[in-house]
Amino acid sequence: MRLPKISIITIVFNNVDVILDALNSVKDQTYSGIEHIVIDGGSTDGTAEIVGAFPFDESILINEPDEGIYDALNKGLKLATGDVIGVLHSDDVFADEHVISDVAKEFSCSEVDAVYGDLVYVMRDNVDIVARKWRSCVYNDGLLRKGWMPPHPTLFLRNDVIKKCGKFDPKYRISADYDFILRCFSSEIKNSRYIPNILVKMRIGGVSNRSLSTILLKMREDYLVLRKNRVGGIFVLLRKNLRKLSQLSLCGPLLRLLIGPKGNRD
Repeated sequence: MRLPKISIITIVFNNVDVILDALNSVKDQTYSGIEHIVIDGGSTDGTAEIVGAFPFDESILINEPDEGIYDALNKGLKLATGDVIGVLHSDDVFADEHVISDVAKEFSCSEVDAVYGDLVYVMRDNVDIVARKWRSCVYNDGLLRKGWMPPHPTLFLRNDVIKKCGKFDPKYRISADYDFILRCFSSEIKNSRYIPNILVKMRIGGVSNRSLSTILLKMREDYLVLRKNRVGGIFVLLRKNLRKLSQLSLCGPLLRLLIGPKGNRD
């Protein structure tokens, strides 16, 4: 059984308050075959100094201006040398120190193209307080048209699959990850594995839900992405957003009656 080398990409810009949590979250993993790629877009708040002084085991560090989140992610994809690639944003932490070991075990089967799990949204100042749960499910071919996607911060893909799918499209300011996932699951991912455990704690207040204007922009971009990938249109978008609401404890039971069985939602 051959366990893969795993590259984890962290992108950051002026996030001095929490970047150390993300770095330690990777450092504390029990799995030894990790390459940590950190792309700093030219931070000026002390983030770069923290990253520069951190005792990485194996790392690639870039500190230079970029054109945004997806440009930075594309830099990370180009630099990654691992068999498998995942992303841990600077706001996020792995749920425990065994996450990457659990992911690597799934990839020990050479036929597995993708692995993903569950995610919780947590408070920025206390990652033990859960605001929202994103529970996933085993993938099947009909899920994309029901507004499903895996929790993207928990998604790990083989490097070869990523090369076939292509990079993130930076013309989408918020939904390039959704476009990327639809491309991968529609064409290149033949065998995926779902780990029914929380893999990532994601702090609330990210780019996609920062304000009403960004929420509306995301909805518009999601619609364009759905049409581009021929997955659906307005009704798929509606179900996708209903799935988000169903993750909230008060809304969940009622909305699950409307959108069907439990499954990942975003």
